[in-house]
Formats: sequence, C-alpha cells, structure tokens
Amino acid sequence: MKLILKHVSMLLKEVVKINLLALDFSALWSKAWPIAVAILFFGFIIFIHELGHFTFAKIFKVKVNEFAMGMGPTLLKKKIGETTYALRLFPIGGFVSMEGEDEESEDDRAFSKKPCWQRIIIVVAGATMNLILGLIICICINAGQDLIATPVIADFREDSVSVSSGLEKNDKIVEIDGHGVTSYMDLSFLMMRDKDGVMDIAVKREGEKVLLEDVTFEMREYEDGTKGLYFDFRVYGVEPTFKNVVVSGAGEALSIVRVVYLSLFDLVTGQYGLNDLAGPIGTVTQIADVATDASKSHDFSTLFLVMALITINIGVFNLLPLPALDGGRLFFMVIELIRRKPIKAKYESWVHAAGLALLILLMLVISANDIFKLIK
Repeated sequence: MKLILKHVSMLLKEVVKINLLALDFSALWSKAWPIAVAILFFGFIIFIHELGHFTFAKIFKVKVNEFAMGMGPTLLKKKIGETTYALRLFPIGGFVSMEGEDEESEDDRAFSKKPCWQRIIIVVAGATMNLILGLIICICINAGQDLIATPVIADFREDSVSVSSGLEKNDKIVEIDGHGVTSYMDLSFLMMRDKDGVMDIAVKREGEKVLLEDVTFEMREYEDGTKGLYFDFRVYGVEPTFKNVVVSGAGEALSIVRVVYLSLFDLVTGQYGLNDLAGPIGTVTQIADVATDASKSHDFSTLFLVMALITINIGVFNLLPLPALDGGRLFFMVIELIRRKPIKAKYESWVHAAGLALLILLMLVISANDIFKLIK
C-alpha cells in the first residue's frame, strides 16, 4: 500500500510540473505571438518594397546580385541563377543589390548602364508598391465595415460647444485651417493635430462653400493624462457599395499620405521630439500591442489600418530627396536628366555612404530610445 501511495505521489508531482510548464509556455506564448505577428507584418511590408525594385530590375534585364530580407549576418542563402536569395539576422529591413548600383561596372546589364528612365522606374517601384499595398488595405478595411464614415455632420452631442460657433447639421466639412478634407480620416487627423481647439472650418452647405472662422471645441484631459480635442458631433455613414468602398479607400490612402508629410513637417518644426519617434523596435512593439487588442476584441480593422499607415509611411519617406534613400537616388537622376549626363558614380556613392551612416546613427539613437521606453 505504501508503495502504491508513493507512486501516486510521484505521479501527482509530475502532473503538477507538466501543468506548471504548460502555464509557463502559455504565458510565454501570449507575449511572443503578438511580436511574431508584428515582425511578419513588418517583414511583409519590407518584402513588398524590395519586390518592387527586384521585379522591375528583372523586367529591364538588370543583373541582380542579391535579394535579401533582413540586415546583418546571413542566416540562410540560396543562389538561383545569377541571384543570391538571403535571409539575414536582424528583421529590420532588406535590400536588392544590383550590379553597378553603387560602383563602376563594365557589365552591359549593370544598373548604371541602363537608360535613365528605366533606372527611375526601378528606384521608385519599391515606394510605389508600398503605396499600392496601402491603398488595397484601405479598400479592404472599408469593404468590411457596416458603414463608412464621411465628413458630413449628422448631429451634435448634448454638451456640444462647436454648434454655437456656426456649424450645422448636414454641413460637409471640406477644409480645416486651409487643409482640404476628403475623408473622415482627414477630418479626425486635422482636428486632433490642433493644439488649442480653435480652428477655421470651411463647409459645403446647400451647395455653397461657407467659411466659419474661429470654430471652438472643448479641450479635455483624458484618463491617461493626455489632453486633446473633444469631438462633440457625430457624422453620417454610407453603405459600403463597390463605388463607395473604392472612393473612400483611395481617399483614406491619400489622407495617410497627408498624415505622413504633415507629421514630418511637425517634426522638422519642433512640434514633435525624439520620444515621439519610433524605429523598428518601437514599430514592432506598437503593432504587437494592436494585435493583442485585436485578438481580444475580435476586430482586426485597427491592426490592418496600422499596417496601411506603416506601408504608406515607408513609401512616402523613401521618396524624400535624402541620401541613401530611394528619393536621394531619384534626385541624382533628375539632375542627370537636366544635365543630360550622369554625375560620376564615385561622387554619388560618397553622398549615399555619408547619408547611410547618418541614417544608421539616427536609427541607433531611436532604437536605443525605443528600448529605454520599453524598460521604463
């Protein structure tokens, strides 16, 4: 009998250990899967960007030496034909290495040997693919909605302040402080961007454009300690027909483009600081947080909206005329078109190398700040 009890006791201990391991694994998985999803999302956006460069390089018969996902040391690689396909350690980017892209080359299929218009298409193809992906995501999000929000006022809340400034029911808001409004996203972003709750609003009323000056909204402090404008009116929604889905999706994609360049303007003018920036680590963390919330609410529209925001952000940012970015290369090609002869490759490569060094330094600073915020 004692022997039986001993075996039962040992069995119970093993069961407890297994349950504890299962709990540990479950807790670990609950933290790990959102990060895995975020890395996959971010990786897919980078893949689409690089695929744009790669596809048009192949179309124009440019020799592609390597197509890499990730940066740093190579984990896996396989050479197919003339191109090496590689997976690298750090999932923070990728690249397409073309013959004669940053150095002199005598190969007839070198990037530098191709006509300027072909090189321009290859360079802008990555950002264009990101913008197209963002458009598709916006269209798909709207297709899944019961109603698509519009910038037309449906009614006012009981504690509305703005109604006393001249806004009326059925007004279609077309401008805020001189910025055009084409979608509800435009409306919400431009209103949230305001700092004092007072703005000039142009509306379409009975077929005529009416300018309302100094429209005032209440500024409230929220539970998280932040202060923001209180939306004291509601808007109409429209049925998601094919036309409405496509038109509103395109409008929202354009709105995100505006969000990006206005945010860059705010950054340059000092309205945003280092703590408002996010690098790959911060971006993955934010996507992971949104993924966690989406799994709890079973509503994944916000997650895909974040994906649209990131891919369009990457597209717009890459077209800026800065060294080491696609826009920097495009800038040199525009100069080439004007001069009707290219700038020497070594000079251009020096500029891009310096720009890349500064960009890496900035990314290191931002990533260090991301890590600090995570620890904090």
